[in-house]
Amino acid sequence: MRVMAKAIDLIAVAAAEAAIPAAGLFAAIAYIMISDGLLEGKSAGKKIMGLRVISAHSGCKGSFRDSMIRNSPFVAAILLFYLVPFVGWIVAALIVTFEFLLALGNAEGMRLGDDLAGTQVVEG
Repeated sequence: MRVMAKAIDLIAVAAAEAAIPAAGLFAAIAYIMISDGLLEGKSAGKKIMGLRVISAHSGCKGSFRDSMIRNSPFVAAILLFYLVPFVGWIVAALIVTFEFLLALGNAEGMRLGDDLAGTQVVEG
């Protein structure tokens, strides 16, 4: 479900980037950075999929700060993909794959961004 939620968010980001070419990359990065701090810890994709981000320590909803930290690997991937031809595409794919594999291999489904921010994705 997490993969589908992130896919929904990335589709929204791609649509924004295509619809507003002049500010699209900036808007995409801004959305990805703060998305998990919106709507009680739910990005648009997480809201559709019935998930939310919480602090792994307190159980409180994810904050904008948490969202910015936990999504920084994806922002790095987006920037590399758009700004560095060929090598950036490969490194961006490696970052996304690494994050996916970490989430699969972790008992709580935590990826690098979650470890950095001290967050967790749960149903709700």
